[in-house]
Amino acid sequence: MSAVQASDVFELLRDGRPWTRAQLAQTTGLARSTVAARIDELLRLGLVAPSGGISTGGRPPSLFAMNPRAGVVAGVDVGATHVALVLADLGGELLVSEETALDVAEGPDAVLGWVCDAIDRLLRQLPLPVPPLRAVGIGLPGPVEHSTGRPTNPPIMPGWDRVDVPGLVQRRHPVPVLIDNDVNIMALGEQQVAYPSTEDLVFVKVATGIGAGIISGGALQRGAQGTAGDLGHVRVAGHEEVLCRCGNVACLEAVAAGPALAATLRASGVAAEDTQDVVDLARAGDLTAVQVVRQAGRDLGEVLATLVNLVNPSVLVIGGRLASAGEHLLAGIREVVYQRSLPLATEHLLVAPTRVGRSAAVRGAVAMAVTHVLSPEQIELGVRMLAEG
Repeated sequence: MSAVQASDVFELLRDGRPWTRAQLAQTTGLARSTVAARIDELLRLGLVAPSGGISTGGRPPSLFAMNPRAGVVAGVDVGATHVALVLADLGGELLVSEETALDVAEGPDAVLGWVCDAIDRLLRQLPLPVPPLRAVGIGLPGPVEHSTGRPTNPPIMPGWDRVDVPGLVQRRHPVPVLIDNDVNIMALGEQQVAYPSTEDLVFVKVATGIGAGIISGGALQRGAQGTAGDLGHVRVAGHEEVLCRCGNVACLEAVAAGPALAATLRASGVAAEDTQDVVDLARAGDLTAVQVVRQAGRDLGEVLATLVNLVNPSVLVIGGRLASAGEHLLAGIREVVYQRSLPLATEHLLVAPTRVGRSAAVRGAVAMAVTHVLSPEQIELGVRMLAEG
């Protein structure tokens, strides 16, 4: 058997552009017989389809392209108080969606039960013939051991610690189930939709907590234990009197996250119960709220300046509920990042609000699932199964 595998040829076809066998042979340097064999394997898997013509019984069509309708994936965003789910084809196109208000504290059985039911409902909405479900990607609002898909000591997810999330979903839907934390999949979603050619991007979520998803060299960086990007518990100078829920003092989350800002406003005599109140007040032009949000941006900037020096992203995206407070938060971040980071690191740095918004999470979950389905390992596994039988 040739060392060139079906997955190698498929990589050329992933962009959806039709290719002829001759073009593939010329580009890869392979013999046309080898290309024909690999194309035949991909046709049998359904991942490639004839393009630009219909066979009439003579020679088969000579153009081939990726077949995005060879299957669907589910992308799931589990938030603190909501769950959103989409089905998408293998090209990443969103097909159908559903969302519900559901508290993650209700536990994995309730939340994942809704997810499995919603997948069934949405599959029934697709036109016939319904393509097979190939994988499920899920983002969770807490630390996740990516290799097993198990949450690890998630602070706002009682009853979820070390739960086999993939196993629970696979009882109903026996396909690969990929799990990551919410900010990581937001980073993937933002990159896929808004910055597809950017290989170095950091997405910062500022809401009830603060975290970052780091894409470096085109790959998501999770770290040894999956805690890469946990900015919320980095110490911020000048706030040594502020106690964090983690037990330390002067953590960024305890200073600049939504609940901390609401508490600061209440202490100033301004009625603010939660993050949304802070956002509404700032957007309405309340001077105290604007000043508090601007200072939160500066405190974030202190930590992000170090991150920019260490990681050197070309795009720094600010998302999460607090990011919708207008330009006040970003102004504070930019003020400190451009002042404190190395000039070379900021020369071409874009600091911008999210372009994808709330759909970044489900978009990222879809991207995670599609990447798995179309990975060389999965394609070659499919080829071996065909050969065996």
